[in-house]
Amino acid sequence: MFFLKQPSSHGIQRFQQIAEQDSFSYPELCGTLKEPLPSRYNIDRNRVCLGQGKYVFERARSALSAWKMFDLGWVELMRTSAPIAPGQTVLVLAHTCGLHSLSASRVLMMIDTDDGETARWGFCYGTLRHHVERGEERFTVEYWRRDNSVWYDILAFSRPQHPLARLAYPLSRSAQHRFARDSKAAMLRAVS
Repeated sequence: MFFLKQPSSHGIQRFQQIAEQDSFSYPELCGTLKEPLPSRYNIDRNRVCLGQGKYVFERARSALSAWKMFDLGWVELMRTSAPIAPGQTVLVLAHTCGLHSLSASRVLMMIDTDDGETARWGFCYGTLRHHVERGEERFTVEYWRRDNSVWYDILAFSRPQHPLARLAYPLSRSAQHRFARDSKAAMLRAVS
């Protein structure tokens, strides 16, 4: 969870083994896929236009499937070579405020829809018991045919779970806002 220095590769492997057996830390599974969003959580909606056209959508889809939205410098995704799929456990190592935090989530569902007007591709994942927050995040790219625009969209609901995250609530929220801002910039870089 929280460390004063970056955890060793052995410590990360041990954490991965624990996370693989972990259960979800919240009851509203797939809550980012329906309205209304669960109450009692912070709701964060973030979007950025990535450009125009089907080609940009395909590049955005490739970037999302390669986890490019986590190429931030202060956040490291403990990558697997496997494609994103339901049931996959994901570890994220972040360095903020002089601390390192290691958190575990699990992919819940893939999103691949096209209603003729808008094509969407992405996934949602939910926090496990060994995560500093409690909640869910959805990452999608969208191709809006009516104006040919391509969007990257992040939707999340969360609240602090770890005692340090609760104690340092304003810093925790600041890190979440920073992640959204930097993730949008990472996706813009990935499709340019």
